[in-house]
Amino acid sequence: MERKITGHTGFLAVLGHPIEHSISPAMHNEACEQLGLDYAYLAFDATEEEMPKVVEGLKALRCRGWNITMPGKSIMCKLADKVSPASEITGACNTIVNDDGVLTAYTTDGIGFMRAVADNGVDIIGKKMTLMGAGGAATAILVQAALDGVEEINVFNVRDQFYPRAEEIVRKLNEQTECRVSLHDFSDQEVLRESIGKSAILVNGTNVGMAPDTDASIITDPSMFHEGLFVFDVIYNPKETKLLRMAKEAGCKTGNGMYMLLYQGAASFKLWTGMDMPVEIVKEKHFS
Repeated sequence: MERKITGHTGFLAVLGHPIEHSISPAMHNEACEQLGLDYAYLAFDATEEEMPKVVEGLKALRCRGWNITMPGKSIMCKLADKVSPASEITGACNTIVNDDGVLTAYTTDGIGFMRAVADNGVDIIGKKMTLMGAGGAATAILVQAALDGVEEINVFNVRDQFYPRAEEIVRKLNEQTECRVSLHDFSDQEVLRESIGKSAILVNGTNVGMAPDTDASIITDPSMFHEGLFVFDVIYNPKETKLLRMAKEAGCKTGNGMYMLLYQGAASFKLWTGMDMPVEIVKEKHFS
């Protein structure tokens, strides 16, 4: 059935810079068409500096809600009127719900990660995780995993601009959740080896290994892998990174970030519409 834009059509959006590569419009417009919802989902190129005026425009146009990708996840959280618990801890968001001009910020990246892990038939609740990175994606994963009941998380990161923020987030999680969270310098490879050895899951939350730099891997020594370890890479281009290839050769089960992207979108869709995204149809048409 052909969809028609009318005077009644509402709209949803994604903001970011650059934004041309985003698969979100295809995903959400497919979901709206399948469910007969009169919405159009559009992509808008917006820099971090432009976000405040863009938000005012979206509010004036009564946009129901929008996603935010880099580089605006932190500034958007500050522009919201209310924030979810996960967004409060991270100081960032990827989803805004607009209720008659009142903006609520959510982060669904971590929700997408947890569902993608479960989709692989892996249960990490009550177990230990080793997480590489402390940037946006890694932090969302860290917070949601701690809130959902992962027992212990060791985070490894270089001492870059993200490190002080990571220290603050770790402090909040140790105060507000039952999860034991610790932050370590990535250069301490023996501590990393010990952590992976005791973990049920190893997660690469960095962009190391992303195209075009496909010869890189956050883990270079395959002896760190062990039987029973699930290795998850948030990268989905390429679909199998060098990290995942090494892990698979070592006998580990692996997963990439493609379905994390799908499920974070499904969580946003539910917040805006109150309806479940038809993920199997969307998966078949746009993620196969």
